[in-house]
Amino acid sequence: MLEKRDFYINGAWVAPAKANDFNVIDPSTEDVCAVISLGGAADTDAAVAAAKAAFKTWSLTAPADRLALVEKILKIYKSRNEDMAQAISLEMGAPIDMARDDQATSGDWHIANFITAFKDFEFEYRLGDHAPNDRIVHTPIGVCGLITPWNWPMNQVTLKVIPALLAGCTVVLKPSEIAPLSSIVFAEIMHEAGTPPGVFNMVNGDGLGVGTQLSTHPDVDMISFTGSTRAGIAISKAAADTLKRVHLELGGKGANLIFADADPRAVAQGVRKVMNNSGQSCNAPTRMLVQREIYDQALETAAKTAESIAVGRASEPGKHIGPVVSQAQYDKIQGLIQVGIDEGAKLIAGGLGRPQGMNRGYFVRPTVFADCTNDMTICREEIFGPVMSIIPFDTEDEALEIANDTVYGLTNYVQSTDGARRNRLARQLRSGMVEMNGKSRGAGSPFGGMKASGNGREGGKWGIEDFLEVKSISGWDNEA
Repeated sequence: MLEKRDFYINGAWVAPAKANDFNVIDPSTEDVCAVISLGGAADTDAAVAAAKAAFKTWSLTAPADRLALVEKILKIYKSRNEDMAQAISLEMGAPIDMARDDQATSGDWHIANFITAFKDFEFEYRLGDHAPNDRIVHTPIGVCGLITPWNWPMNQVTLKVIPALLAGCTVVLKPSEIAPLSSIVFAEIMHEAGTPPGVFNMVNGDGLGVGTQLSTHPDVDMISFTGSTRAGIAISKAAADTLKRVHLELGGKGANLIFADADPRAVAQGVRKVMNNSGQSCNAPTRMLVQREIYDQALETAAKTAESIAVGRASEPGKHIGPVVSQAQYDKIQGLIQVGIDEGAKLIAGGLGRPQGMNRGYFVRPTVFADCTNDMTICREEIFGPVMSIIPFDTEDEALEIANDTVYGLTNYVQSTDGARRNRLARQLRSGMVEMNGKSRGAGSPFGGMKASGNGREGGKWGIEDFLEVKSISGWDNEA
């Protein structure tokens, strides 16, 4: 079991104002792997006060000085990759090879991309030749409460902390209480880098406690939240009374449109993309829409692919998937698999219960449903597990209608060799992101959605802009 660490406030590790221990569970074994303290109002107040005091000086620092700090953070982060991977694997169940190669490295990838974007970022510029004495100035928002999830811990922590600091904001981070260990390592990195006291603070806690306290705190100027749509709605309501800015990265129910002229590998790749990280990714293409000409072959391929995916403990090396994160998540997924069966979807791979030979741990069988209709519960709700639904379609218009018939709008996918069709669909799909023919988004591209998938954009210059106010100034003295 890991050594207990408490909160990082004003440049130091501090004990909670009141003891409130919480057990962190290893999802591979269901055993307690660490004990943390959950914060209370006094802890949140102390962290916010430290951030508010530090903002007075940090917001006035030269951009070059903020950049130098982040460059140092990146160097130290890379040196702690193994510590970060071990923490992530233990806390949320990512297989150790994936934790090393994907989970931990997502953090330094984002930090490096923000450094690139920041070097070309303009904090001040002229409005235009028509108004030579008008200036547009970007100023830091202030104290930011950052609430991050458990599924890609460092991906989300770095997407929030780093641009906030580069913008000149100060922060209070509340990581998920289910997977807090990686954020403790991150706080150690921030301390070693010499982050000024109060600029970065971390308080562990749950959503009802520290999450609500940050959302309603009068001295918090912005909340940046990644998590469920349900929680995002609650945070928005809680923050309304103080009129703080609320940035939301929420759930998804992405459609993967596979046309008859698609690459023959598209179906298998789509299945593997859903199952990656045990299905715990908001941008997973969990609705596979297949043109009827290739539908029967697609079902055969999807079933074989899902059945070939190994499931194993997070501590074991290899290309398997691990458990889902918690008992609550396991129970939710099992319940939705049963609903799919009850509503008449055809189960062609996986199903209820743990994989054969496993009687402990939150392991879920890679599951594929066929002959689905878009009104089924499994096609409407975000399952957040290794479960995929396949829906047939005949025409492009029908595929577009099905894809857009969802409350979510995060990521959609198109597979076709017809470039005109891909471009046409990309413009019409109601989502913040569209990925086509297996092409991933480039470094520095914005991540975010619309509708019930949220409202902000993270990554690159857009991620920095999210933490800035835009100020219009007239009468600027160009000679001063």
